[in-house]
Amino acid sequence: MQECIFEFIGTLVLVLLGDGVCAATSLNHCKAKGGGWVVIAMGWGFAVMTGVLIAGPVSGAHLNPVVTLGLALAGLFPWASVAGYVVAQMLGGFVGAILVWLFYKDHYKATQDQPDTILGTFCTMPAIKNPWRNFLSEVIATWLLVFAILAIGKDAGFGGLSPFPVTCIIISIGMSLGATTGYAMNPARDLSPRCAHAILPIAGKRDSGWWYSWIPVAGPAAGAALAAGLYLLVF
Repeated sequence: MQECIFEFIGTLVLVLLGDGVCAATSLNHCKAKGGGWVVIAMGWGFAVMTGVLIAGPVSGAHLNPVVTLGLALAGLFPWASVAGYVVAQMLGGFVGAILVWLFYKDHYKATQDQPDTILGTFCTMPAIKNPWRNFLSEVIATWLLVFAILAIGKDAGFGGLSPFPVTCIIISIGMSLGATTGYAMNPARDLSPRCAHAILPIAGKRDSGWWYSWIPVAGPAAGAALAAGLYLLVF
């Protein structure tokens, strides 16, 4: 239970700071508006680092259902704990997104004529609509994330993995591979905030992009499975 509580808190912080940097750089009248992709990529990297620093000593700080899946497939995490971790992560992402909305509520109101911008502060959407290529982008990005975590944590043990290399991996993937889909790589970062967007009373919001919602779930899950398979093959 304590491990699940820290997965909830860590994922909440990850989404609060990650979606927070998206809101800060895109909503009207924010002092960081127009900060650009480098700020977003670094903001997400530091958001992950903060969540890992909080949850790492207790739960190992997966903060991502597909990381939990990848570790279980690689034999590094007990299957009996997977469901509890995933539920905690998804709830954490949902609450984190609600906190972002509360924090920036005045700025959401000032941006109500830009529904796509509002949606982009909650979840990802593709730059160019091409579902199978969008799916492939999420598979490749998540494969790299999970395999890198497995590889560099092999000797230290995942729970002893320093947050700093994970932060660098997230920033690098964001800068190099994130521009096509927004590099969700994490259903708790995408599906949970998408659900929050759907239910919150946000003036001027559009639909929540449900036609795309399967891609940031299925793509990362497939990428994590491939990463676990390669890890077992080479190590």
